[in-house]
Amino acid sequence: MNDMNPKVDELLRKDKWQEERKTLRAILLDCQLTEEVKWGKLCYTFQKSNVVMIYGIKEYCALGFFKGALLNDADGILVKPGEHSQAMRQIRFTGVQEIDELEARLKAYIHEAIEVEKAGLKVDFKEKRELEFPEEFQDKLNEDPVLKTAFEALTPGRQRGYILHFSGAKQSRTRVSRIEKCISRILDGKGLNDR
Repeated sequence: MNDMNPKVDELLRKDKWQEERKTLRAILLDCQLTEEVKWGKLCYTFQKSNVVMIYGIKEYCALGFFKGALLNDADGILVKPGEHSQAMRQIRFTGVQEIDELEARLKAYIHEAIEVEKAGLKVDFKEKRELEFPEEFQDKLNEDPVLKTAFEALTPGRQRGYILHFSGAKQSRTRVSRIEKCISRILDGKGLNDR
């Protein structure tokens, strides 16, 4: 079993789903992954590459696979966290008993995710050019070269997050409002959900 990270101990004391997280943690450490805290979540890496994370929301605790789209989901238990997710897949739990019942299968998924990293496989992301920029945002980029440069410097995932957020509004004035609220974050090099 790998060493436990004291930062994770602190995180586990604060959050909901403590027992579920502790159970998943033990499984992941048994799979020889390195334990870290990233984005305020429990993250497990293999040779510095993100493999899987544990996180909880109101309804469930999840084991999220960064390149889950590349896994062979023979058991049909992986789900997309959101409709626009391209790479991440998760397995959701509402109790320790569910985790205990799936332990052997979870380890198989984890080991497969490690093999994906060893093989250097990459998820085929939709290119940013495939995204339709809302007219309001394109106009803003055309009139503000500093904003355009800052937006282009963002990672493709952060760019995608903003485009989806802006495009999700049905009315032009709502799109403009969303854009205005996000300009400072873009200029700071932050993604929509970065802290």
